Amino acid sequence: MQIEELDVERSAFDVLQLNTPLVESIRETIRAQGPQSFAWFMQKALYHPEHGYYSSGRCAIGRKGDYFTNVSVGALFGQLLALQFSEIWERLGKVNDFVIVEQGAHDGQFALDVLEFAQKRLPEFFEALVYRILEPFPILEEQQRRRLEAFGDKVKWSDSPEPFTGVHFSNELLDAMPVRLIRGGTEKLVGLDGDKFVFVERQVDKTIFNQAALDCIDEITANLQLGYVIAIDYGFLDEDFDRSVQVRSQHRNLDSPFEQIGEVDITMSADWRSIVQRAQANGLRVAGFTDQHHFLTGIISQFESGDRGQSFLADSRKAKRELQTLLHPEMLGRAFQVLALAKNVGPETNPLAGFKFARQLGQNG
Repeated sequence: MQIEELDVERSAFDVLQLNTPLVESIRETIRAQGPQSFAWFMQKALYHPEHGYYSSGRCAIGRKGDYFTNVSVGALFGQLLALQFSEIWERLGKVNDFVIVEQGAHDGQFALDVLEFAQKRLPEFFEALVYRILEPFPILEEQQRRRLEAFGDKVKWSDSPEPFTGVHFSNELLDAMPVRLIRGGTEKLVGLDGDKFVFVERQVDKTIFNQAALDCIDEITANLQLGYVIAIDYGFLDEDFDRSVQVRSQHRNLDSPFEQIGEVDITMSADWRSIVQRAQANGLRVAGFTDQHHFLTGIISQFESGDRGQSFLADSRKAKRELQTLLHPEMLGRAFQVLALAKNVGPETNPLAGFKFARQLGQNG
C-alpha cells in the first residue's frame, strides 16, 4: 500500500466509526498544535502507554492473531538462534555473564525457546548466560515474567539500556519503529478535516525518515562493550526503495492507517543501508548480511554436520514442518533478512555460522 495512493475519503469514513480515548487524544493534539508528522501518529497508535497496539498488550501474533512471525512458527527458531548465540560466546572467549539483550520480546516466547534449549543441550553456555529483556511496557513485562518464571534470576528486566558484553537480538523490531512519510522533498503530515483524519503535505529539506531506528542503533552501540548485534527483519538495501507503510489486522492488509487506530499493526520495511551506515559511523563492523534461508541453513550446516559429534535438533515431523516454514523462499525464508554487526571484535577468519553462505552486503537476490 503506497501511502500516496490512499483514498483519503475512505480513510475518513472508516475513522468515523472510532471514538476511543486514543483517537480523541490524537485529535486534541492536532486541533491544538496543527498537523503532526506520521512518526508522531505512529508512535501514539503503537506505543501510547495505555492505548497503543503494542504497549497495551493488544498485539496478537500467530494463526489467531494479526500476523505471523518467526517465533510463532514454533520452538525451532529459538533453538537455532541459541546455537548461534553459543558460537558467539565461544568466540568471545567463553566469558562469564555473557548477556543476551532482547528488545521487542513480546510475550517472552523466544526467550523461553532459547533458554529451554540452552539448559538441556548447551549446559556450559547456559551457566554463563544472563538473559536481559529490554521492556518499557509493564503489561508485556508481566506476561514475560509469567512465561519465564522457572528461570528465576537467569532472566532480568530493564526499561532502559545498560552496558553489556554479549549479543543484542531483535526480531521484527526495526520495522515497527515510527517513520516520517517523506518523498521527493514532500512530507505527508496527519491533519484533520472536521473530525476526519487526512494527510496534509508540506515541503521539507530534511530527508531522514527513520530517525527512531537510527536512534535505536545509537543506543545499542553506546551500551555494547564487546560483542554482536543481530537484527532480523524484512527490508531493502536500495536507497530508493518504496517507502510504504503496511497496516495489518487478522492477516489482511487494511486500506489506511486511520482504520482501527490503536487496534492494528503499522510497519514499514527496514532501510538496511541507512542502518548499516549509522552503525559504521558508531564504530560497528558489518559481520554478515543475508536472507533468513541462508542464515538458518548456515547454522544447521555447522552444528548438524557431525563436527561436534552430536545432533542438536529434533528429528520429528513437527520440527521438519517448522523448518520448511522458516526456510522456504515463498514462506519466511526470503521475506526476512539478517544483519550482524560487531563491536570490538576483530575480523573473523571464518564468518559466524549463520553467514557461511551469505551474499555480500549490497547484493540483492
